[in-house]
Amino acid sequence: MPSFPPWAKKTLGTVATVAATILGLLFVTFMIGRVMPIDPVLAVIGERATQAQYDATFLELGLDKPLLVQFGIYVNDVLHGDLGRSIRTGQEVTTDIARVFPATLELATLGTLIGVVLGVLLGVIAAVKRGSWIDQLARFVGLIGYSMPIFWLGLVGLLVFYGILGWVAGPGRLGIFYQGIVEPITGMLLVDSALRGEWTVFRDAFSHIILPASLLGYYSMAYISRMTRSFMLEQLNSEYVTTARVKGLSERQVIWGHAFRNIRIQLVTVIALAYANLLEGSVLTEIIFAWPGIGQYITTSLLANDMNSVLGGTIVIGTIFVGINIFSDLLYRFFDPRAK
Repeated sequence: MPSFPPWAKKTLGTVATVAATILGLLFVTFMIGRVMPIDPVLAVIGERATQAQYDATFLELGLDKPLLVQFGIYVNDVLHGDLGRSIRTGQEVTTDIARVFPATLELATLGTLIGVVLGVLLGVIAAVKRGSWIDQLARFVGLIGYSMPIFWLGLVGLLVFYGILGWVAGPGRLGIFYQGIVEPITGMLLVDSALRGEWTVFRDAFSHIILPASLLGYYSMAYISRMTRSFMLEQLNSEYVTTARVKGLSERQVIWGHAFRNIRIQLVTVIALAYANLLEGSVLTEIIFAWPGIGQYITTSLLANDMNSVLGGTIVIGTIFVGINIFSDLLYRFFDPRAK
């Protein structure tokens, strides 16, 4: 038997885990498509088709083959980027997803940035001021953000900041007067308008995105602040922190130069998970704010019985979630010598 070095064994193990996870995801989506009370043939040709058209489409879709063979065909199609054709839009599902996903990516990225900045700062302060009113307030704010339904916060946010105060723009991604001005580059309006130098469009896009991104950031902040506080408390109770204080180091050096420095690796995983959760969990936010992202795309397709779009979107989101987890694991190994 050949002997592999430890890094090769870890790499092979990671590849095997990813392959098994993706295969499991494909199997679940395949079975969902088969057990749904929707005839896939009628979904393609419509209910007014003749029996001859029905039989021809039945054979074309490969539904006459054994289930295992159908699954093999399904896996092969997905691996070649073929997620089927959307019944609702008449386009390839991959084309639709490429069009709507940048909106979700932009929203989740800005929400994560807000959550990271506020969550890390709040978690560190709460740990340093443990037991004080600041700590209690930070924990209460985090608890509210972690337990409140996001759709309720969204409706209240629209009522207060858009309907009453008028501080932000309403639902949608861009005002009607600015539609089509910026030629897409990345598909993310803030980035594209900045690259094109269209600052009026940038301000309008920012006014639309800031409220939903802030709500997602608040939700993310609750999780990040709680984990940051827990990590910091563990470090602040360590002997090396006591030694640093005895040596005469300032409290700022002890907190940020020693304690926080040692939790950065753990925060990488926490932030990655928070980001992945926003990418896959912003469905309700997109619906409330009429945000044309992948969450709204999947929901609209589900209501229209467009299962190719629903399953295709699910596969993309699941794959991205797995990819972010693998990326965070690689970063953890890179920054932490003990994990190598």
